[in-house]
Amino acid sequence: QVRLVESGGGLVQSGGSLRLSCAASGDIFSFMIMGWYRQAPGKQRELVAAITSGGTTNYADSVKGRFTISRDNAKNTVYLQMNSLKPEDTAVYYCNGRSFWGQGTQVTVSS
Repeated sequence: QVRLVESGGGLVQSGGSLRLSCAASGDIFSFMIMGWYRQAPGKQRELVAAITSGGTTNYADSVKGRFTISRDNAKNTVYLQMNSLKPEDTAVYYCNGRSFWGQGTQVTVSS
């Protein structure tokens, strides 16, 4: 069993930055592909960024060049650095690994 707990969301002005963290319990974290997803009101949940156990990353086109996903296997934590935030980035952001999901953290970007 793996438990994922996100933190770092909040309210920020357009152009600002936030850093999300996802702390995982359990010994299998270092072997897991980890991802950040988001869901805006009335929209489907979408993949924002993912990172393999070896550090290979993948990003949605809408966040390329603005967001950076990283992980610290020693701390069982994955991060999402979000820069140049836009109002359309407003959503609940979820951490995912295999079939496990965090509770989500709200990110609101004001114009």
